[in-house]
Amino acid sequence: MASIKQRANGVWRARYRDQNGKEHTKHEKTKRAAQKWLDEQTAAIVTGQWADPGAGRITWDEWVSRWVGMQVWADGTATAAATAVESVPWRLKAIRDVKHGDVQTWVTKESERGLAASTIRTRLNYVQMAFRAAVDNQVISRNPAARVKTPRIRKREATMKILTAEQVNAALEAAGEFRPFVAVCVFAGLRLGEAAGLQVGDVDQHLNKILVRRQVQGTSIPTTKITPPKAGSEREVFVPLELVDILQVSQIGTPDSFLFRTPLGHLFNRNSAGEEWRRIRKAAGLGDDVTLHTLRHTFASNLIASGCDVVTVQRALGHSQPSITLNVYSHLWPSAEDKTRSATSTFMAEVFSPDAPNPGPHQ
Repeated sequence: MASIKQRANGVWRARYRDQNGKEHTKHEKTKRAAQKWLDEQTAAIVTGQWADPGAGRITWDEWVSRWVGMQVWADGTATAAATAVESVPWRLKAIRDVKHGDVQTWVTKESERGLAASTIRTRLNYVQMAFRAAVDNQVISRNPAARVKTPRIRKREATMKILTAEQVNAALEAAGEFRPFVAVCVFAGLRLGEAAGLQVGDVDQHLNKILVRRQVQGTSIPTTKITPPKAGSEREVFVPLELVDILQVSQIGTPDSFLFRTPLGHLFNRNSAGEEWRRIRKAAGLGDDVTLHTLRHTFASNLIASGCDVVTVQRALGHSQPSITLNVYSHLWPSAEDKTRSATSTFMAEVFSPDAPNPGPHQ
């Protein structure tokens, strides 16, 4: 139901009811302006682009507080989302007043202050999600973060660090009591949190395999907690006997005893494990861009170099889909050109080998 009526004071009042029966009105100086507004609102309802004119008055902070409360996220995801939505400059602005230019300017300034392109893209992704949810909930009619341009991310082959055997050996030599932790990251490909969550019962000394059943999340002692592994990451990793020997699980305790603890008896978290790694990195002469996660990349690189297929690497790393493995490590697999060149080279070596039989003249 919609109507336009001129009031006693000469002002034109346009009004309509939305899908829920709520009435919306607007006063204009001319009938033409009132009709234009009414036509816009009607068209928006028909096309599914309508938003409650009053809902968009809430601030960005108010909206994202509601939006975050709708999510079912792991703690790490919730922390990343909070960092992203709190980094924007329009936090106290009405969400309907945020324009595409505001979002693009924010992205540009983040890049200018030196934030990594991948970090900017991750933060923008959360901001876009919040705006899309506002559109879906009819808080705003359009997503101002759509089609925002981000800095170019360098190719993985140019940025991914892989350690040599000599560098791994130097890190293990410098690790001291943290050596088993480093070993399980580089020889089993465990993430930091997965390594920190290992218990004695997770190491099968008879079948030489490690069961990844939990992870430690948190950046400090008060925030440290035990959670299930990332989705799809619960797995068995088959490892050599030498790694089992390094872990020395038989000397630690009961099956539910944790393999790794700090000198004060706490579980390792992101900060405490990172502090140990920075000490090792400095002693081993490794660059600041070599992180604990580099050990996982090194593990994957070795599997690929040894001829393991995508699914094998995926299962060892605990990726939920082979496509994730390919996304991260596709540049490490030999290309079709490499395989063609290698196969032909081997064939030519056989053809021109001094021991190759001479077929004699053609008959």
